[in-house]
Amino acid sequence: MTHSLHRRGTRESLKEDYIFLHIPAKGHNDAGHEPKLQEFLRIALRHDPKNIGTILLGNMYSHKIEEVIDAARGVVHAVFDNPEAVTAVLKELKEADLGISTVVSGIFESVDECFEKAGLKHHTANFSLGIWGNTKRLPPDDILEVTTMCGHALIAANLVKAMVAEVKAGTRTPEAAAKALAPQCACGIFNPARAAKLLAAMAAK
Repeated sequence: MTHSLHRRGTRESLKEDYIFLHIPAKGHNDAGHEPKLQEFLRIALRHDPKNIGTILLGNMYSHKIEEVIDAARGVVHAVFDNPEAVTAVLKELKEADLGISTVVSGIFESVDECFEKAGLKHHTANFSLGIWGNTKRLPPDDILEVTTMCGHALIAANLVKAMVAEVKAGTRTPEAAAKALAPQCACGIFNPARAAKLLAAMAAK
């Protein structure tokens, strides 16, 4: 899975951004996988995720958490803003032994440290090679730091600009603006906690 690999930002900002994807393999372990994905989400919820979601329904900002859990099938996601939570989730997943592939995205060294603390080793590593092509057509870097948190490009740059304008005008808090953006990311890998900080920084310029 690569849609969580292209997040932009400083190392300091990305240290508060970790994405879990729980994915069965078609034809291998997908039969009856739904309860296992539901259990993954329940484990994630015990450690204060900043978002959870399923590709077939949406995320916790567009639906009730119980609805997201009930709709868990195919691929589910959870987002955290600290390595301690990541380590705790990994330890529980190791104990639960659900038999489903887990992908964790984040700064490589930080993620690997979480694996080590949980008594695990990564099986495969994927790296983003950046953005190729006519990059002059892209929004500014500070906008991309927000929009790339939705790997399917469902958060529009102009919507981010509108939220920044509202934060600057004092009509929304950064947290409220981030929560307004979150439902646009259908699968739930958007991190509103990090987004609030990014929006506040843009509004302060």
